[in-house]
Amino acid sequence: DGEVHINELKNGNTEMFWNPTSEVRRQRLKRHIVLFEEQTDFESERLWQHVTSAINKGDQHKATQEKFVLEEEQRNAARERRESGTEWKPLLFQHDAGTNEWRYKYEDLRPWDPLNDIAQFEKDGILQTMERHLSTRMSNHKATCIHNQITRHKRSAKDCRRRKTSDQPSNHSQNTESSCSTPESVQELSDDDGKYLGFESLCAQCGKEMNHLKEIHLAVLSLQKAQQDIHR
Repeated sequence: DGEVHINELKNGNTEMFWNPTSEVRRQRLKRHIVLFEEQTDFESERLWQHVTSAINKGDQHKATQEKFVLEEEQRNAARERRESGTEWKPLLFQHDAGTNEWRYKYEDLRPWDPLNDIAQFEKDGILQTMERHLSTRMSNHKATCIHNQITRHKRSAKDCRRRKTSDQPSNHSQNTESSCSTPESVQELSDDDGKYLGFESLCAQCGKEMNHLKEIHLAVLSLQKAQQDIHR
């Protein structure tokens, strides 16, 4: 969002290449980063701080030296892992054997929804999206979970009734009936029935996303309170 010039070294002339308007500057995305003192040793800003400092000072020789130090440390660490047989397990990336590339584990390629998506942020190295309400993805996922559980329940009840009406000896029929306690009215399950049968305990992903939404909600309330205090 700043001016860019082309410097002609042969004759010393300078030409304006890019000069953004005030409208362009207003549209710039806000940059949010983790505070430097809260960053871990391998986060980019802290890891490359000496290289960055040298570049900002215009000292390319120093920047090259600092870059070499970092790369040499990485080579030594890789050599030690190889000699000890220690496997390197990335936390945030996974290898795609098809393309032979490393991909971010938690990438979200869906289009931005301006009516529902508020902001995108990073927590523990994972990019997440703050939303106004329960996302359609989660609603669909929860509906699928419930549908699958109800389908399994109906299938179990149908198998049970089939065993009851089969042409088995009476003693086998009694054993079969006693082993089937599924109510035959399961085909007309209401939401309350679903909770009674334990369908409210959905899969781990649903529970995890619900916990994340709760954390985000508490964070938003905290930010709102801070804004009110600043305003006062």
